[in-house]
Parts: sequence; structure tokens; C-alpha cells
Amino acid sequence: MNVVDSSGWLEYLADSERADLFEEPILDTSTLLVPTICLYEVFRVTCRQRTDVEARQAVASMQQGRVVALSAELALHAAQLSLRYSLPMADASILATARSEGAELWTQDADFKGLPNVRYFPG
Repeated sequence: MNVVDSSGWLEYLADSERADLFEEPILDTSTLLVPTICLYEVFRVTCRQRTDVEARQAVASMQQGRVVALSAELALHAAQLSLRYSLPMADASILATARSEGAELWTQDADFKGLPNVRYFPG
């Protein structure tokens, strides 16, 4: 199982020079988990940078994977991870989602650098 954090999705959706780093897990929708916080972050950034229509298209492509909502149990796990690793709420929620499913987290966010089961690509 794989989780791609918001920064990876934004690179992929923008077809940036770094998009290929995240292509493998994004295209394998059978093993792709999408935390709801990633939908929020990608939609927000895309709305700010492009049109509402493009933002909705981006989120529709993300929903080809299995969307995982932030349940009460995940929220509490995220809070523990936030305290343990000094992570912001969104990052902790993404990590909690990945860990709850035994998934690898793909990211270029330095907050995750060095954490277990994280595939980190420095910027």
C-alpha cells in the first residue's frame, strides 16, 4: 500500500520535473490510499493557482485511489505522532493514515525525513 502526500500530488498533477518521483504509486490505484487531508490541501492549492474546474479535476483523479477519511481513531493516532515527531496536524494525519494501513509514504516534505516507511525525496 502507498500514500502520496500533498506535495507529491501537486508535483504529479502539475507535470513538473519531479512528477516522475510520484508516478509509480499514483498510477497503481489498486494500492493507493488517499487521506482526506490531501484532498483538502491539493484542492485548496489548485483553486488558488488555477480554476475551480481544474481543482475539481485534480481531486477526481486523486479519488481513483481509496480515500481514507480522518476517523476519531486516526485523529488520536495523528495527535500521538504529532507529539512524537513534532509534526504539524496535516502531516501527522497523513502519516497516521499510512501507518494504519501499513503503507509506505511518498513525499518530498522534509518533516518526514528519516521516519520509518517513508520514501523521502529531498528538494
